[in-house]
Formats: sequence, structure tokens, C-alpha cells
Amino acid sequence: MGFVYARTLLLFLVLTLLSACSALPTRLPEASPSPQPSPTAAAQTTPTQTPEPGPPEPVFTPTPTLPDLPAPLYNITASLDDTARSVSAVEQIVYFNRGRDPLGEIPLVAGPVMYPGNFQLGGVSSSAGPALKNVTTDAGLIRLELAEPLQPGQSITLEVSFGLYLPTRVESTYQRPMVFGWSDRQINLVDWYAYVPPYIDGSGWLYHQPAPYGEHQVYETADFTVQFQLLNARAGLVVAASVPGQELNGWYQYELRAARTFVLSISPDYVVQSKQVGSTTVTTYTFPLHALAGERVLQTTAESLELYSRLFGPYPHPGLAVVEADFMDGMEFSGLFFLSNGFYNLSNGTQADFMISLAAHETAHQWWFDMVGNDQALEPWLDEALCTYSEYIYYEALHPEGLPWWWAYRVNYYEPRGPVNDTIYNPRHEVYAYRAYRDAVYLNGAVFLHELRGLIGDEAFFAFLADYSAQNREKIATSAGFFALLSEHTSADLTTIRKKYFTGQ
Repeated sequence: MGFVYARTLLLFLVLTLLSACSALPTRLPEASPSPQPSPTAAAQTTPTQTPEPGPPEPVFTPTPTLPDLPAPLYNITASLDDTARSVSAVEQIVYFNRGRDPLGEIPLVAGPVMYPGNFQLGGVSSSAGPALKNVTTDAGLIRLELAEPLQPGQSITLEVSFGLYLPTRVESTYQRPMVFGWSDRQINLVDWYAYVPPYIDGSGWLYHQPAPYGEHQVYETADFTVQFQLLNARAGLVVAASVPGQELNGWYQYELRAARTFVLSISPDYVVQSKQVGSTTVTTYTFPLHALAGERVLQTTAESLELYSRLFGPYPHPGLAVVEADFMDGMEFSGLFFLSNGFYNLSNGTQADFMISLAAHETAHQWWFDMVGNDQALEPWLDEALCTYSEYIYYEALHPEGLPWWWAYRVNYYEPRGPVNDTIYNPRHEVYAYRAYRDAVYLNGAVFLHELRGLIGDEAFFAFLADYSAQNREKIATSAGFFALLSEHTSADLTTIRKKYFTGQ
């Protein structure tokens, strides 16, 4: 889809892009001194609704891990030919069986396999641990059949070589835009390497096929060591990454610990601005036309990072990068998120601004996605509803003048309805199916969290969020775990509110 800079773009953004609600607890000494509404009064501004029929809540428990076994390790060496728009890479994967079941096969999720002609598998071998019996590729997976099972506590070291021919990104009004690939202004390497999905004891490997909207990947926390080189590069190329790196002899070197993903974005046009927040460097990569808007995004991200670190737990990485996206969407990854240039185009210089709201939203994903993982396909509300409500918390704590706008135009304008525990696979027969999904999971999810806060009170609500973050750090959280832990923080009867917003309760 071409980029439209007037009312058409505004309508498109308002209807389809809000992708990505409660005073701060007085128990925090650093809380904002601004006047705060009471939870009861604030809750009265939210709409009421009855959930529509939806899918049953998935039932599984996180994999119990054996003590003292490390997370997966990915050592990746890659070269990007800027002229050919191609990548040559070798990766070493060190994987421990931290569960209780012997593993007869190991699937590798490789997103580029989904793009015909864009992925070439050079080879896969096992240099330590069980040998490989058979290797096949299909439906975005590289399936590795082992000659003998990988027993609990044992490890396997895999060597994978592959090539990528990057696709040109194509925009569609009715489906999520492509992030992986290239445009005239930007090359994005996201979900570009092979990774091992989580394994659930007694259930199997946890991975899903993509849907027209929403995210389908589920990631374990892993450690990354990446060496990256540019070949035949245009002058002035700037590389943004999930973590600040070092350049030595033409190679960019990165180390990222306890993260879900590692991504890169390359452009000759980035205007780079930075701000220090404690031990974390926040850096924005903005197209020249939007340098001023980029300053506002930098400020919002820095403010959000400091606020969420106080409320939800310390941010773990040395950097956070914000990249202006040459596509119509916002998208989160570990240590880096994209924010659509459409939001920069329409930025109005006030706090009543989708660019500001979405910057706060995507920053929150560093907690509700990266630090605390979840099944993004079957339980997307666990990150998206929490991130949307984190927008409200940001406004309430730091810019309360924006709250009336946020409720009116970010939430209530759309009259959100539908089951909060919707999935990305719920079939719908309407043109804007994504909006129905978003209204249920993101917006109605935020309304649910706001009403929950009013029901149990600020102190219990924020204590719960901090505990939820701490107990699920580097794990995959579930809806069942969410409510089990919530019941430890309140004696309030949650039956009515769960039936109101969730199916299968």
C-alpha cells in the first residue's frame, strides 16, 4: 500500500494500527505528586460490556526447569550484502534439555522459510550431543530428528548455515505489514535466524503458524553473541540493534543476555539521538524529516523506562533502541522496538498524540513480552492488554493532562467489546477483523485491568504487577498463573469480573 499523508492515512492508522489505564500506588516514594483520581472514580469512565463467544482458554503449565542448566545460547556470524539484499550466516546453537521428557526431535523455527525463495538452508549438523538422523523443512520449521533422544539435563550443539534473499516488504490494508525485509530506506532483520521454541513437558513443542494479524511466535529466554558485517555497503549506513555493540575491523559485535529475540535494522537515513536512564542508554533512530518528533519519542521512552522500572522491576539490558519504521505498524522485540512513520507524520506536539501513547506501549513490551514471556498466539492479552494499560499508567503518573484524550480516543471511541482472552485464530467474517481482535484483546483488556484495579485497590494491584513480573521473569506466563497469583494478593471475589471479560470462566 502506498503511504498517504492526509485523512486516508489518519483513518487507516486509527482503525488498524493501535497495535501495538489508575493512580500510581502511594506506597512508592518516587510516585508522581500530581493529583490522582481514586480508583473508584476512574473506573466509572470505562464502558461496560458482555463478552462475545470465543475460544476456550488454553490449558498448559510452564516447563519446570532443572536447576543450574543454562538457557539456550545462539552464536551467530552473519554478513549482509547491501547491494544484493542478501545475508549469509552461520549459527551455533547450544541447547540444554531443561525439562523432564526425553526429546526425540528438535524443531527449529525459521521465519524466512515462510517466504518462498528467500531462505536457503546450507546445512545442519550436531557437533556435540546426539547425532542427527534426519533433517526436513516445512511450514516455517527445520525439523531435526535425533539418532537417540536428548535426555533431561543433556545438551546438544547444533551448527546451522543458511542464506537469506531479503524480500521487498509489501503493505496490505487487511493484514499485518511485513517487518522482515527491505524498503528503499530500511533493511530489517527480524526473526531471521533459526531458534528452538519452548518445550512443555507432557504437551510437546510450543510453536504456532502465523495468522493475518497478531504475533504467533513463542520464545524462550536465551543468550546471544552476534558478529555482523556489512558488504558492498552504501555510504553512511547506520546499524540499530537489540543491544549496543562494538565495531572492530569492519565487524559489529554484540552480546545480549536473557532476551527473547535479537534484531537488526540498517539505514543510510537514520538521525541518531540518545539519552541516559540510569545504566541504560535509550537511542532513537529517526528519519530526517521527523528529527523533532524523534526527540519527543526519545523523551517518552526514557520516561516510560524509568517509570516501569520502578513499578514492574529493573530493566535488564544496557540499551533500548527505538526505530522509526518504514511500514504501517509498531512492533516489539528485545531491546528494540519499531514505531510506524505514520505516527511521526501525524504527531501534533502535544501529549494527546498516538505517537506518544504507542511509544509508552512499546516500551512496556520490554516487561510484558521480553522479561515476562507468554503465548502470543493463544494468550495475547497477557502482553497486549498489560502494555495498553501501561500507557494509561504512563499518562496518569507523568502527563495527566493527556488522560481525557487517552480514554476518549484511544479506548472509548471504539466501544471495545469481546473476550479479553481471544486468540489470533478466532475466525471472523468482517473486513476489519483485526479491529475486532484489537478491540477485545488490547482495549477491552485495558478496561478489564482498570476495573480490576478499582476492585482490589491500588496497593494490591501494583504489588501484584511487581510480583507477577518477578515470579515470571525469564519464563512463559499463563492466564491460569496470572489469576492464581492474583488471588494471593486480594481476598476480593473475582468471579464476576472474570465472567464479564473472559470466556470459559
